[in-house]
Amino acid sequence: MKVGVIGLGGISDMHISGLLDNEEAVLWSVCDCKEEVLARRGEQYNIPEARQYLSYEEMLADPELEAVSIGTPNYNHYEIACEAVRQKKPFALEKPVTLVAEEAAQLRDLVMESGLPHMICFSYRYKAAVRYAKWLMEQGAVGEVKHVYGQYLQGWGLHEDLPLIWRFRKELTGSGALGDLGSHLLDLQRFLAGNVQRVMADADTIIKERSLLEEDGEGKGGVDVDDFCHVLARLEGGASSTMAISRFAFGRGNFQQLEIFGERGALLYNLEEEDVLYVKLAEAGDETFRKAEIPEQFHVAQMTSFINLVTGKGDGYDATMEDGYINQQALDSIITSMTEQRWVTI
Repeated sequence: MKVGVIGLGGISDMHISGLLDNEEAVLWSVCDCKEEVLARRGEQYNIPEARQYLSYEEMLADPELEAVSIGTPNYNHYEIACEAVRQKKPFALEKPVTLVAEEAAQLRDLVMESGLPHMICFSYRYKAAVRYAKWLMEQGAVGEVKHVYGQYLQGWGLHEDLPLIWRFRKELTGSGALGDLGSHLLDLQRFLAGNVQRVMADADTIIKERSLLEEDGEGKGGVDVDDFCHVLARLEGGASSTMAISRFAFGRGNFQQLEIFGERGALLYNLEEEDVLYVKLAEAGDETFRKAEIPEQFHVAQMTSFINLVTGKGDGYDATMEDGYINQQALDSIITSMTEQRWVTI
């Protein structure tokens, strides 16, 4: 399968490596709005100049191209995905899917009408520990969920010398740590324990100004997105949830943890250096939490899943635009809550 990659920033490394590792896929073309980035990455992956694009419209119009991954900044997810639908190119789209839920609803409707295979890149659905946790919950091992406690913590935002990149600008990203990290945590929680029904949130911007990028001029610009966000929520079925989300957690690289407590068991998924699940299950007679041995069947790679999806071999666990829309609804509701300091029903 000839697959193109749109957007050659940091996230593209994961998309490209996943494609290169798959014998059923070939990295066919690349696209980026920066000429020097495009040329460097094209040379790195031996992509002919004719298949190096500054315009995503031109790339998507290639009749030989069979699918694309979209890993651009959030503000143009919507327009690129819409063009992919028009050109009938199956796509894997980074999250958050759009800047606001209204755009997500429009894109969802467009995709549903087309019937086009697609995936939203909620990457942690592809962690073996998460998939095994879902299987255990589907078997009733935990019972009715009572509490869900989630954390997604990084520390890179602490560096004051970081310039005003797109992740710090609302017009380009929609929200800060909330959309960047919290969208993943929301999807994990929903994937395992169900929809959020109402939220109360607190958030703030810690470093309020940063130096402009060279192409934007001299001086400083204002940061208008959240550096951290804490969310209290109720899930369908009545379970209570908390989420701690921050890019200002000193010492944390990519710390992610989700604890689920049910009436008959508990699960603790943790991701820092490895993909781990700890369990304590009444039916297994566990006296303490133990590290679970995860069967091989739950190990799967995200881009391999995308290829499988496009070729009709999906396993049903991939996130769709409906999932992306529901996620964006939750993000928008959390932003309303943090802004107005009140409970918001979704």
